[in-house]
Amino acid sequence: MIRFGTNPIAWANDDDPSLGADIPTARILHEAGELIGFDGIENGHRWPEDPEELRVLLAGHGLAFVSGWHSMNLLTQSVEDEIRAIQPHLEKLAHNGCKVAIVCETSNSVQGLAQPLSSRPVLDAAGMRDFGAKVEGVAAHCAAHGIDLVYHHHMGTVVQSPEDIDAFMAATGPHTKLLFDAGHCWFGGGDPVAVLTRHVDRVRHVHAKNVRPDVKARVEGGGLSFMDGVRAGVFTVPGDQDGVVDFEPLLAVLARHGYAGWIVIEAEQDPAIRNPLLYQTLGLHTLRRLAAKTGLTPSQ
Repeated sequence: MIRFGTNPIAWANDDDPSLGADIPTARILHEAGELIGFDGIENGHRWPEDPEELRVLLAGHGLAFVSGWHSMNLLTQSVEDEIRAIQPHLEKLAHNGCKVAIVCETSNSVQGLAQPLSSRPVLDAAGMRDFGAKVEGVAAHCAAHGIDLVYHHHMGTVVQSPEDIDAFMAATGPHTKLLFDAGHCWFGGGDPVAVLTRHVDRVRHVHAKNVRPDVKARVEGGGLSFMDGVRAGVFTVPGDQDGVVDFEPLLAVLARHGYAGWIVIEAEQDPAIRNPLLYQTLGLHTLRRLAAKTGLTPSQ
């Protein structure tokens, strides 16, 4: 059974809070829950830190708490230090019945910096093996608390390209799982269907992000930063004619392998230019139609 979620970053951006700063929190929740009809929503900087306050707030709009991002710093600290750092996050997730913890290594990333994506960090083979072993140590701790660690491959980080994803997955396991992001996969030079097919058995969370190829080309050709690309509209939702990612074969792969979990539309855009209510509605309707067509069974 699958559930469809969204991320508040479509309304109010976490990395650039000026995007959507004028949008009231109540509007985000009302549109995501009552108007569009998502099953749940991921974490955002507007939500309360207290686990019970968070549960009550979202439940008031018919939304479950899906999960939330945790920035890892394993390249600069020990596994023990990282476990201490992630523990409050795990407790919040457990209180809200979450099944996955979304993590990404950010200690040396350029995703939030005014630097070109080409300057992103790269690990050699030995470095990736060492990093993977440390991630696996944290993942084992999460698993002991009944939560799967799902690693988010992401532009501007040490796990960006399809080769990075393959090397990372080879360096981890069995506890480390994958958050497959269709948009970051395509932006990073991968064939989303091929990458998902290779690793689907370890996929526990899915981000349905689309990419505008013309904006991607401007980012790469102009030496722009990741956030320059976001502000310019490099990402969009499933079903947008401007997007290049075909979601039908991706959902078909998930259906064949019996995927059960969240499919989340995480597609950050400038809400002053692209209305979140309209775009998120398009994205959810597209995913529901394709899920029915490919045999993915949504929860009732």
